[in-house]
Amino acid sequence: MLNNKLSNISLKVLAVISCVLFSSFSLSLQAALVQQEPVKAAFVLVGPANYVGWSYSHDQGRQYLERVLGDQVETTVVEFVQEGRNARKTIQDLAAKNDIVFTTSFGYMISTEGVAKNNTQVKFENSSGNRTAENLSGYATRAYQPRYLAGLVAGKMSPSGKIGYVAAHPIPEVIRGINAFTLGVRKANPNAEVEVQWTGAWHKPEKEKRVAAKLVAKGVDLLAHHTDSSTIAEFAEANGVKVVGFHSDMSPFAPTQHLVSVTHNWGPYYVERIKALINGSWQGHSEWMGMKEKTSQLSALNHSIPAEVKDWVADQEAAIISGEFKVFAGPIKNTRGRVRIKEGKQLSDAKLLRMNWYVEGVTGALLSF
Repeated sequence: MLNNKLSNISLKVLAVISCVLFSSFSLSLQAALVQQEPVKAAFVLVGPANYVGWSYSHDQGRQYLERVLGDQVETTVVEFVQEGRNARKTIQDLAAKNDIVFTTSFGYMISTEGVAKNNTQVKFENSSGNRTAENLSGYATRAYQPRYLAGLVAGKMSPSGKIGYVAAHPIPEVIRGINAFTLGVRKANPNAEVEVQWTGAWHKPEKEKRVAAKLVAKGVDLLAHHTDSSTIAEFAEANGVKVVGFHSDMSPFAPTQHLVSVTHNWGPYYVERIKALINGSWQGHSEWMGMKEKTSQLSALNHSIPAEVKDWVADQEAAIISGEFKVFAGPIKNTRGRVRIKEGKQLSDAKLLRMNWYVEGVTGALLSF
């Protein structure tokens, strides 16, 4: 009798254990099936994905993301999306089909914020923007750091000290780049000037060419740019003018005139953010990376640059990465000769993000955006 009771109890225990194990197995199987669903990520570009420039650098980051995460991620890319209100429909359409949407230009910021408010189940990240929410992040690169280094090179390599700068839109990011570049130029040559001319578009090759020609006609012997094409490098090569490239390595487009380029690497950041989405740790935040994280760096220095100049630039680069040197540390004057940053002081990130004035040495109009 006792043996029968023990047998019954044993059978019941075994039944309970079997149920627990089966339930655990089912949950594990369900979790595995969920994990096998790829994260759907969309990228909104202001220019071409397959040709050098800002948009190209982001698409290179997207491709890196696919290589690293494989079937854990599925990406979509949309090119030449107009900024401003017109971008909203594209962003909304992508939000309906994706888990996360990366909008890769400052001009998408307001539209991205609006769509994010109405699609709380989707994550959004805006490049160069400063708006954040529970499901919205801003991310940017301190391109002004290698811009300063490029200015050191330009100041040393321009015989006349007359340098032209072709720029797209007068947003703080572009103005910071102009100012950092000019600070470098003036460090190398205190009498040099950087003349800025605007195109009013990130990617408008014909307009870029006309603006560059106007600058060269005024005596400029070196060109820099903040536009999303290879036009300035190609123009410089055709007209015997030195050039500093931006966004991508522009040396192939100006093999005899290219001095150096400032380039970007977004891949590791995109991998980090998609991994965070997969493991549930993604949060809306603002992240501003730079040379330390290698999101922006000085690339493709020309062999014609004297060794002492390269060594000087390398020392300055190391000082920036270590934090020993800050690009926007005083004393720094504006174009009217007024001290805007006092000696011993430096601009905070908040002020850098709102920069709307030129440093001493910049000429040309400062437009509003």
